Amino acid sequence: MKKFLFLFTCMTAMSITAQNTTIEGLVADFERSKAMSLEYIDAMPEDKFGFKPTESVRSFAAQMLHGAQGTIGLAANGTGEARIYSDINIEEQEAFHTKSEVRRIVEESFDFAINGIQNMDPAKFDEVVVRGPYNVTRLGWIQKANEHVGHHRGQCAIYLRLQGITPPAYKLF
Repeated sequence: MKKFLFLFTCMTAMSITAQNTTIEGLVADFERSKAMSLEYIDAMPEDKFGFKPTESVRSFAAQMLHGAQGTIGLAANGTGEARIYSDINIEEQEAFHTKSEVRRIVEESFDFAINGIQNMDPAKFDEVVVRGPYNVTRLGWIQKANEHVGHHRGQCAIYLRLQGITPPAYKLF
């Protein structure tokens, strides 16, 4: 029985350590993604935030704001935190389409996600949260938040290049 208790204690400690490592890794990923997003915003001149490569796509400002709203919503699904800006579509608010407002909201969206992750109970990572037709674990929703913003930031690389601006370097680590 003592061997069993010792083994159980060791395995529990290892599980807690692994979960804390997961939170630390997620926070590091979101901090890096935040830094890259802010560098993209800083790289685009103020007068080009309304730029669209074609009329049928989002402007640079709208791309960044859409990414921010996705970060908020998807991270909230994962962390269980109450969404900020839950009553509006950020992307549609023309007052938010300035360089300073885009930067502020993008930074706020990442801070929301990071704080929510840091406050999570890692034991809830495998809990399934249903949103529409999607049954996804809390950890899965958080990972989708970072994937979504990376997708839209990647689109913004083209916007920068079409303005003759080399996009900021990718930060793998």
